[in-house]
Amino acid sequence: MELNQKGRTRNKEGLFLGEGIRLFGEAPENLIKEIYIDEMTFEEMKECSVRTPLTRLGETYNKVMTCRELGIPVETVSSDVFRKASDTDSPQGILFVVKKPVYSMNDIIGGNILILEDIQDPGNLGTMMRTGEGAGISGIIMTKGTVDLFNPKTVRATMGSLFRVPYIYTDDVKSVCDELKKNSVKIYAAHLKGEVFFDEIEYAGNSAFMIGNEGNGLTDEAAALADSYIKIPMGGQLESLNAAVAAALLMYAGRRK
Repeated sequence: MELNQKGRTRNKEGLFLGEGIRLFGEAPENLIKEIYIDEMTFEEMKECSVRTPLTRLGETYNKVMTCRELGIPVETVSSDVFRKASDTDSPQGILFVVKKPVYSMNDIIGGNILILEDIQDPGNLGTMMRTGEGAGISGIIMTKGTVDLFNPKTVRATMGSLFRVPYIYTDDVKSVCDELKKNSVKIYAAHLKGEVFFDEIEYAGNSAFMIGNEGNGLTDEAAALADSYIKIPMGGQLESLNAAVAAALLMYAGRRK
C-alpha cells in the first residue's frame, strides 16, 4: 500500500496505515477509515470473542464489529495478500487506514513541550513521543526536516501515543519560539556548551526542551532561540547521549516542578 511506502501520499490524503492488535486497540474509532484482516486471524478473533475472560483478540473482534456497525468498511483478505501489504516480518493479522489527528499551537501550549529539530531516526521519534506521554508533556513541535511521524516504524514505536500527544510540524522555529515566550514558556536547549547541568535547575512554570539532530545536534540558529543552554553530565569519553535518551531525561526533569 502506498500509505506504508510514501510520505507524500500520506501527506496528500491526510491518512496513514496502522498495523497490529495493540495499535488498533489504541486508535479512536472516529479516526479509523478502513480495516483489513487476515481471514485466518479473523476466524481466531471470532472464536476468542466468546471466551471468558475475554482475550485481547476477542476485544479486537468486538471493536472491529463496532466499527462495522458505524459504517467503517471491514475486509478480510488471504494470508498471502496480507503478508504483501504488511510492513512487518511477523504480521499480527490486522491493518487499518487511519485519519491523521490534526492539532494547532493552542492544543500544545499549556504544559511542558518538546521541540525537535531534524530528528532522522523513526525509532527515536516514536520513543520520544511515547516517553513524552509518560512524562506528561502537552505536545511536540517538529521542524519540517524531522522524519515523518507516520512512517510505519515511527508509528509502531509510539505504541499508540500518537493518538494522544498533540504535535505540529513547522518550517519557522523562530515564530514558534516567539509564541511560546509570549505564553511564558521558558526554552531550554540541550547543548554541549550548556551553562548548567539539567538536574540542577528548578523548573518553574512551563518549559520547552530543544533536541537537535542525532549527528549534528541543534543548529546555531535554533539554539540561539533558547533562553538557556543545559547539558547532561557525561562520564567516560562520551560527548552526548542518544537523542531519545536525552529527551527523556529532560522531560522527566521538567516534570519535577
